[in-house]
Amino acid sequence: MFVAWIALAVAIASEIVATLSLKAAGGGSVGAVALVVIGYVASFALMLVVLRRIEVSVAYAIWAGAGTAAIAVIGVAFLGEQADVLKFASIALVIAGVVGLNLGGAH
Repeated sequence: MFVAWIALAVAIASEIVATLSLKAAGGGSVGAVALVVIGYVASFALMLVVLRRIEVSVAYAIWAGAGTAAIAVIGVAFLGEQADVLKFASIALVIAGVVGLNLGGAH
């Protein structure tokens, strides 16, 4: 089970790298296109490993929620995106939803 959680963490990290590379890839950067493709392929391949041990509702919620929250925080912290109360409240709701699904799936 520990390996599944490590694989999930790496899948999330791969998805974050791929998502952060999208803008540069759209600008024509070949290296960024490679990061997008490799990152998403790695993320989905790792999710195949994860789903052997962790319920899909829990794994997908953590994968999508953590990725979404991380991208939002990175956007504000490093990419100059606007930060406001609504954005941070929404991130908190995403995290709360993931925690709730995780607790509900922990039978």
